[in-house]
Parts: sequence; structure tokens; C-alpha cells
Amino acid sequence: MSKRLVILGGGESGVGAALLAKQKGYDVFLFDEGSLKVGYRNELEAAQIPFAEKEVDATFILNADEVVKSPGIPEKNEWVKKIRANGIQVVSEIELAYRYKGDSKIIAITGSNGKSTTTALTYHICKEAGLECALVGNIGYSFAKQIAEDPKPLYVAEISSFQLDDIVTFRPDVAVLLNITEDHLDRYDYKFENYIAAKFRIAMNQTSEDYFIYNLDDKIITESFSHYIINSIQTPISMKQVVKEGGYIQNDELNVNVNGEQQSMSVYDFALKGKHNQYNTMAACVAGATMDIRKNQIREAVQTFQSLEHRMESVAMVRGVEFVNDSKATNVNSTWYALESMTKPTVLILGGVDKGNDYSLIKELVEEKVKAIVCMGLDNQKIHAAFDGVVKVIDTASAQNAVQTAYELSTVGDAVLLSPACASFDLFKNYEDRGKQFKEAVMSL
Repeated sequence: MSKRLVILGGGESGVGAALLAKQKGYDVFLFDEGSLKVGYRNELEAAQIPFAEKEVDATFILNADEVVKSPGIPEKNEWVKKIRANGIQVVSEIELAYRYKGDSKIIAITGSNGKSTTTALTYHICKEAGLECALVGNIGYSFAKQIAEDPKPLYVAEISSFQLDDIVTFRPDVAVLLNITEDHLDRYDYKFENYIAAKFRIAMNQTSEDYFIYNLDDKIITESFSHYIINSIQTPISMKQVVKEGGYIQNDELNVNVNGEQQSMSVYDFALKGKHNQYNTMAACVAGATMDIRKNQIREAVQTFQSLEHRMESVAMVRGVEFVNDSKATNVNSTWYALESMTKPTVLILGGVDKGNDYSLIKELVEEKVKAIVCMGLDNQKIHAAFDGVVKVIDTASAQNAVQTAYELSTVGDAVLLSPACASFDLFKNYEDRGKQFKEAVMSL
């Protein structure tokens, strides 16, 4: 009799897991508490996978041998509580995908900030070097679906803490931990140590043949290191000290040393600008070096990479004012990195759904670089409390209004930066929708 697998959540990862599980002979059932998008519903119907939306008989779920939980569903969800109470194993989609990856290798990248950019750059390095690879995970395409439909010898995966929460055997050949800052604490009982532990899970199954690339300059990572058993080859990255194995930047020169192979390049050759992107580029170069990619290929790829949409994306120059879309900045640390890389007087667009933000983290940078703050959210009290008296703070309630106001506050030679430090769900569907509306508003100036 085939194993009964229930999938909770019918988004990209849930549907991908359902397609792979069906292909591998599981008895699959998918349930989503909301409504499925038309495209996902069509995929399930085409594959003849039974599903339910909004309501379902409990026996359909509680008779499962195993449950795949979509990363967006928290532990406090009533169904998750019932499943746990019944002693049913819960795994993530990346765990299911890992079982069927065959001999393929995995580069898995996590961190509070910069993981999408680093994942995309690592993929670009591997692809430009002629490796047959796929970009999967939290960056937008289901790992399980990729394995079901178009398996590759190498997967470059962006992995969130939510995906790591429910792994059992998942083991990347190369694990990258970029940084750890307070984020998503609502999902971790407001205990920072729980979130740190989730991030370190990326290396928990690694062996002495694998690589663990981590940021040696990140105090949280180095202070937490002793709490975890790391069996893999440690390849740190740093801007503050020379490392024997890994990567470091000194005198504006990146030096990479992996398996006795050394290479160096000027940071001025990096396509990605800003100090935070030097860490991202360093991590990607070290990851590329573990794949035995030639030095000149890594250098070329680093120079030709184009930054991702909604991540410090230069939108347009409108009558001498530069507009930058950093809608992906959904926490204060991301906004700190964005401001740190700005070289022009800046009008900053902030606001949205606050995740317990501490705006004092960016106060110095605001004083140094920001001319005015334009709030774009339904509740802007915390932003006013933090910055009234520091700079001019103006409320708006749409992307159109925010862009128009920011433009009026700026002069030739200034920049307008959308880097909200908040989630987008008060006014927009998601950060992509927020970024898209921002760009449309800029284009209509």
C-alpha cells in the first residue's frame, strides 16, 4: 500500500511537493485553508491530485503517514497542532525534494539579509561557467517541482529559516550562512535563540566532505558557533581578518582560497555595489570555488551580474533624481544595508506592517544621509516616534502618493529610495506588488 502524504498549503512549494510525491507513488492529498490560485489548481487537476480548499474533513488529514507543511504556515496553526498531537511526522518541501535528488549537488544559502542576491549571483557564476544547474527554493521556484519536471546535476537554493525548521535529513554539499539579525521573531516565540538555531540547521547534517561558508564578522554567528556541532569544512568570509580557507577582503581586494587554489580580484570590479554586497559577492565566489570553477570564469560572472528586481534596483533617473526600488527590504537591517550603500542625499520611503521594528538601528544613517522620510503605510506611529525632530516625516497611503511626495521633496542630484523596513500586506499583495506599483508611479512622473 502506498504511503499517504498530506500537503498543507497550495502555493509554489505545496504544489511542487504534491507533483513530486505523486510522481514517486505516494497517495497524495493537498489542503489549503484559503483559495488556490488558478494556475496551481490547474496543475493539481492535470496531475489528478485530490485537493480541498477552505474546509476539509479532519480524517482526510489526520490519517496521513506524513505531512508536508508549506513554510508560510506557523506552528500555532490549528491543523498543525492537531497533526503534531497525533504524532504524524511533519517535513518541509525541501526535505521531500532532498530524498529524490539522486547524485545531484546542492548549494544552499540562508541568512536574514542578502540571501536572494547571493543565491542569484551564485547561480549566475555556476551557469556562466557552463554547469548544468537550477535556481530553486525560497527565490521563487519549487525545489520539488524542479526535481519532478527537470532534474539537474546541481541545485542552487535559497533557503529560509521556515524551510529549515522541518528538515530531517536535508544535507547541502555547500551551506552558506550570510548573517543573523532579529527577524520573524513572531514565529519563534519571540526568542532570538530559537531563530538562531533554525539558521544553524542548514549545517546540521553536513559531513567532513561538505563546505560551510559563514560570515566571520557576524557577531551573532561567531558567538553562537560553540552551541552547534559543525562537521563540515569551515570556509569563513571576512573583511576584518585574513582567513586561510575561505575568502577575505583587504585593501579593496577580494582573496579567495579554497582547496589550495587561490584567486584575487578588485572589489571595484564587482557589479554589486555597497559593503553588504561585498559580503554577498564574497560568499558567492567562495561557493563557486568549491565547485572547481576557474578563476577567470568567477571574475567574469561577478562583473556581468545584474541585480535582482526589487533589491536595490535602479528604476529611472527623473529630471536629475535617481529612483531606487528596494521593496524586498522587509526588516530594519535590510534598510540599514540599503542606506549604507547610498552615496547621494536621499529621500527615504518607509513603512508598512511593522514586525517589531527597532528604528534606532538606522537613526545614525538617517541623520547622515536622509533629507526626508515619506511614510507609506496605514500605521506610521512608530516611524514618527523614531524620526520626528530628526528629519521631516510625511504620511502617504499609496505608492503613487509616496512617489509624488518624495519627488517634490528632492532636488537634482538626490535619490529617492524605497526601502520600507516593513512587510507589505497593509496596502499591497506582497513586496513584489509594492515594488511594481512604485516603479509604475516613477514611470508616470
